[in-house]
Amino acid sequence: MTVDDTGSGAGADGRVDPPPVSNALDRGDPQPADPGGDPLALRLEQLILGAERRYTPFQAARSAGVSMELASRFWRAMGFADIGQAKALTEADVLALRRLAGLVEAGLLSEAMAVQVARSTGQTTARLAEWQIDSFLEGLTEPPEPGMTRTEVTYPIIELLLPELEEFLVYVWRRQLAASAGRVIQAADDEEMVDRRLAVGFADLVGFTRLTRRMEEEELGELVEAFETTAADLVAARGGRLVKTLGDEVLYAADDAGVAAEIALRLIETMANDDTMPELRVGIAFGTVTTRMGDVFGTTVNLASRLTSIAPRDAVLVDSAFAEELIRTGEAPASEAEAAEAAATAEKEGEEPPVYRFALQPMWQRPVRGLGVVEPWLLTRRASAGE
Repeated sequence: MTVDDTGSGAGADGRVDPPPVSNALDRGDPQPADPGGDPLALRLEQLILGAERRYTPFQAARSAGVSMELASRFWRAMGFADIGQAKALTEADVLALRRLAGLVEAGLLSEAMAVQVARSTGQTTARLAEWQIDSFLEGLTEPPEPGMTRTEVTYPIIELLLPELEEFLVYVWRRQLAASAGRVIQAADDEEMVDRRLAVGFADLVGFTRLTRRMEEEELGELVEAFETTAADLVAARGGRLVKTLGDEVLYAADDAGVAAEIALRLIETMANDDTMPELRVGIAFGTVTTRMGDVFGTTVNLASRLTSIAPRDAVLVDSAFAEELIRTGEAPASEAEAAEAAATAEKEGEEPPVYRFALQPMWQRPVRGLGVVEPWLLTRRASAGE
């Protein structure tokens, strides 16, 4: 639902008249599904929203003390459809507008930042809500008896689950917020908070397009879910951050090159041991990355994507900056000859030889579209470093 931004005019007495209802309708703006003809659907909406429909968009904006223009920007940013001047908003909608506007008035957020907060929250929760309805509630609301509708079963289920899921959502959000805040505090300076040096990795299922033509939709959905779940678990367990999933591809980031390398090899090894999964290929690059709304952008991200597209099956390709970072931190030798020399020197002096977790093999330089000539390195696990 989006507040109509048709504007309003002040009369001679200072009162503000609401915009004509016909403006939104004449523009062909999408209208909300009206559950008024279905009492159960209306009850379900009221249960979830925790309030009844009371306000038109104009009335909600006026009650919140927010201009129609700003209210419209907030609602569109949250991802809600235009509703003209239908009476479809609740007290909670008014409170949300008042809170966002209050943050701007108090100088805690700029107007542009408040809109970004609304947009990032809306996009994230929209995906979560879609998943919960499609995958979670669908399995729980199969009518247990003939003649019962799904809505009749859904209401008591949601009534029981809603408070628990709400508490869990807030808990996870606070945990993620604490982790993200910790990363910012550890940044060396203010610029590093936005433009940071990170390892960025793409993991891509090989031959996914061909699979979509051979597999049934349900079977394909199960494969994608298994891949995303496995990748998310491995990335989190090893200390990385899952940026996003794209069906047959996942994008992750890590502050440490060794962490990113371990995640990549674990992904390859895990998928190779699962006969139901296709082969995997991974590309990693290291460098400056711009972060916005939880996503990552820049040349480093583009390079990681290109490396993935040219990586052999069940293999990991990295760029030269990533290879240099592994060598600098002692995670990999510059060459096997150097590793042998370091081991011989340590033995001669009665010391423990250096332990390298990874091995790097330079590959042929090649042109990469949009990025010029790059020198990829093949990343593998050293035999002595396996767990």
